[in-house]
Amino acid sequence: AQVRVAEGYARNYLIPQGLAVPVTPAAIKQFAAEKDAHLKKMQVRKDGADKLCQELEALKLSFQRKAGDDGKLFGSVTTHDIEEAVKAKGFSGVEKKDIHAAEPIKTLGEFIVSIKLHHDVTANVKIEVVKE
Repeated sequence: AQVRVAEGYARNYLIPQGLAVPVTPAAIKQFAAEKDAHLKKMQVRKDGADKLCQELEALKLSFQRKAGDDGKLFGSVTTHDIEEAVKAKGFSGVEKKDIHAAEPIKTLGEFIVSIKLHHDVTANVKIEVVKE
């Protein structure tokens, strides 16, 4: 971005530190080219996340856990368990920190878990917990 600063500040601090460059037609052209390349790269990442989102939403993960007669699990299904199950299905780009459940999964039944793939793309994955 172009910002107007005092000449001495630019000459003595910003330019020597590599934090700024003088505004020239060549610098403007280079900045525009870098910006276009960055936007294309971000669009490719978003398209990849959209494709992965569709594949993940078609997925249904099933977990077998020991549970009491009232349906409460002895333990819970954690984000780590979900990450391992997703990776076992062949989706290596999913990390534990990106998995969010609305509430802790401590009972038998079906749940929806969201997986954030991109800052604009979130997949909702179906989780089924059955008695072992």
